[in-house]
Amino acid sequence: MDPGQRNMYGRAARWWTGSMAVRDIAIIGATGQQGGGLARAILADDTGAFAVRAVTRHPGSERARHLRKLGAEVVEADLDDEQSLRAAFAGAYGAYVVTDFFADIAGQPPSPAEQGQARAARELTQAANAASAAHETGLRHVVWSTAEDTRVHFSQPGSHVPRTEGGYATPHLDAKAEANALFTGLGVPVTFLQPVYYYESLLRGMLARNADGEPELLLPIAGSRLALIAAEDIGRIALAIFRHPEYIGRTVSVAGTHASGEEIAAMISEAAGDKVHYHPLTWEQFRSLPFWSGVTAANAFQYFAETEQGFLARHDLAGSRQLNPAIQPLDAWLRAHRAELLPERGRGS
Repeated sequence: MDPGQRNMYGRAARWWTGSMAVRDIAIIGATGQQGGGLARAILADDTGAFAVRAVTRHPGSERARHLRKLGAEVVEADLDDEQSLRAAFAGAYGAYVVTDFFADIAGQPPSPAEQGQARAARELTQAANAASAAHETGLRHVVWSTAEDTRVHFSQPGSHVPRTEGGYATPHLDAKAEANALFTGLGVPVTFLQPVYYYESLLRGMLARNADGEPELLLPIAGSRLALIAAEDIGRIALAIFRHPEYIGRTVSVAGTHASGEEIAAMISEAAGDKVHYHPLTWEQFRSLPFWSGVTAANAFQYFAETEQGFLARHDLAGSRQLNPAIQPLDAWLRAHRAELLPERGRGS
């Protein structure tokens, strides 16, 4: 029996026996990394405790069609349109809500003057739409994918990191943290899920070859340790949270690995079969890179490093593994992705 049939028959059996109502989870971003991980986790769950309602702006996309084939219900809605969210949430048990700071706005790249402010404002509006739709449709459990709040740390005397327009130091984190109050203010039964740096992000510009052709890890965390996680594991953790309503009202900060730059470089070396040197960029060097999100990304890495002890304590490995016993440590994930690790010779990042 294929996964789509298993999911369909599982729901039909529950409906026929009357043992429990079908509990749909409306998943924002079901065709993306976090939402897609949750959708796949639910569809692979033999208990059939939940059903997937995949919420997407593009129901005809290849990824949406694949989810439908696996047994998901696919509905069209947009975080910028609250009415469409109300329709998508109607009758569901819960919702997984995630926004994407780095998504293009109206298909256009940001101007340098934006420096993340337009995107932060958009995320706040989208979160407000989702919170209002969740409240109006009476959802029983929302998992909001939020982030570390850097505002207190960077407001301390002596903090001189450059700010983006609107006063944010790390708008891709702080707008999500600021949006937490939008859910609690409406009394939405919400769990705040705080992921960390994706393993997948190591493949996007953090690995490069130097002038001699040697691979280098450029991660700007100096001698500090970083908390990381596979995007797929975030979805599995979210499923565990939906199974346990006692998590409502709590913040769940997760990670699959704590590692220093030297340790990460060593793990990549072992997986790739090629020596990778750790050559961390400074925060100032990272801010000066020719891409629009350099300031907010560098400030985030500075926050992780300067708050290392508390940051790692919050993103507890044992607690994460309790929610997802199959969570992937970084070394295992790297071995599974060895073909993607190192840039070709003669190319930079």
